Amino acid sequence: MDKIRIAIVDDEKLIREGLKIILSSYEDIDVIDMGENGLDALKICKSHEIDLVLMDIRMPLCDGVEGTRLIKNEFPNTKVLILTTFRDIEYIQEALKNGASGYLLKDSSYDLIYEGIKAAVIGNVVIHPDIALDLLNHNSSNPDLNKILKEYKLTEKEYDIIKLIAEGFSNKEIGEKLFLSEGTIKNNVSSILSKLDLRDRTQIAVFAYKNHLIK
Repeated sequence: MDKIRIAIVDDEKLIREGLKIILSSYEDIDVIDMGENGLDALKICKSHEIDLVLMDIRMPLCDGVEGTRLIKNEFPNTKVLILTTFRDIEYIQEALKNGASGYLLKDSSYDLIYEGIKAAVIGNVVIHPDIALDLLNHNSSNPDLNKILKEYKLTEKEYDIIKLIAEGFSNKEIGEKLFLSEGTIKNNVSSILSKLDLRDRTQIAVFAYKNHLIK
């Protein structure tokens, strides 16, 4: 069984060490290294083959938002999962824009963090339910769905796929829900990325939340 190679980055040593002990107890997780800020995270990625960086967002010298940008610029295939106590919407949105695969709270259960790591590594978007609610409530305006679909030339099927991506479903799961093949979903996702001029599924989720397409 191939292990998921992760780095843990947090400016509090006790949290780093605690996460390492707990996550190392899972058979398919290998904690490769640890750091104190975003610059450390980048150095670790340069020194080791890392599948995912589990990173705090507010840290001295280089925070998680900037750290995410640095990592994704040089290592686009390395996933970044934000883990923090803060529910700052602006930080959340910026981290996701920079390519983070999701955002979990530190008071999440270890099993939830573990499942979040596994989901992020295979390309799913991971957002804690409380964070998702915050994102939805950030702007109280009601979207004009038809206007959004027309502006971006999105079909209703593509709209349904966007919503399901934002809710964290994989292509296979979306196909099952919409009674379509996984290949058809992949083709539609590619079309959505092209129409919205976005880079990946995470940015599709950000688009959905910013435009309040999730209810």
